[in-house]
Amino acid sequence: MSDARPTRRTLLGAAAAAALPSSVMAAPAATRALYAGGYDKEGGAGLLPLDYVPATGAWRAYAPVAAAPDASWGVRHPDLGLHYLVQEGSAGKVAVFRRRGDAWQRLALVGSGGADPCHLALSADGGALAVANYSSGSVALIPLDRRTGLPRAAAQVVAHRGRGPDAERQAAPHAHWVGFSPDRRWLWSVDLGADTIFAHRLDAAGTRLGETRAAYRAVAGSGPRHLAFHPRLPLAYLVAELDNSVTVLRRGADARFTALARHATLPTGFAGKSSAGAIAIDPRGRWLYASNRGADSVAVYAIAADGALAPTQHVACGGRWPRHLRVLDGRLLVANERSGTIDGFRIGTDGRLAPFGTAARAPGVAFVGEA
Repeated sequence: MSDARPTRRTLLGAAAAAALPSSVMAAPAATRALYAGGYDKEGGAGLLPLDYVPATGAWRAYAPVAAAPDASWGVRHPDLGLHYLVQEGSAGKVAVFRRRGDAWQRLALVGSGGADPCHLALSADGGALAVANYSSGSVALIPLDRRTGLPRAAAQVVAHRGRGPDAERQAAPHAHWVGFSPDRRWLWSVDLGADTIFAHRLDAAGTRLGETRAAYRAVAGSGPRHLAFHPRLPLAYLVAELDNSVTVLRRGADARFTALARHATLPTGFAGKSSAGAIAIDPRGRWLYASNRGADSVAVYAIAADGALAPTQHVACGGRWPRHLRVLDGRLLVANERSGTIDGFRIGTDGRLAPFGTAARAPGVAFVGEA
């Protein structure tokens, strides 16, 4: 016999549906379980579990998980349901959590191999977790038990080399993003301080790093931050923090990239100080979004059949300092760090954005993950 007791998801969905006209009440609104990760020093109190109803833009927050401080980035294991979260700090950590209902249980806490880890990537086979350590300018690879998803050895650490012309931001390497190549032969890392995308060769098991090579040298002083990949074409899009740009890159067979075009993220005529932040692509590869921290806006680009970009819109982000973007069920969620809000936008049939629903209160928010 099935358990017919209502859950918090069905109750929330029913409550949201009750506010809708009877003509659209045939089924309760679907609820998505999310979480906000952010910085304790900016008012956060650990990971914040959230429920979100994309159809109505309604939010519900739960008690923060204090065992996950400064969780500015996270990834979810698609099969085991585990969550890997960074803990930024001078002695960086990576925590492993299991979520059961409303409860989050920490299963492991390991060193990231460097200072201020800010990005993670899980290998496709679940055998390794990659870490970008920002302040120490290094990447780390943590071997995982494929059966349990838990760390089985200490991190292997590889230091980046290089610097850029910006004396304040580029005096040393600053790893900001990591990701595995589709053929599982390479780990890519984006370094803001060195103006470089590095490629680190993986061994046959995918759990050890070998030689390191420069996969792409960005424009000097541009400060590359994050990569996003086209879902079908051999293309990647690189957002650069310091010069507020998005570069279209062609991915080569040798793990290297070639630049095809470069676009500004800021609106024409903007003269203030701003830093590009997040980048996101809709699942069908039709539109690309990039955030501007300072200008406090989101740039919208149409993606052509060949992957080329065409700017179509700049829209206010709804808060201050848009650090992260997440495309979810026809909506774009913007994590506005300094206003401590997550603001929602409806994605139109042309990819353009319109404010939608209410904002969730999430002090110090840096990242929105799916629970």
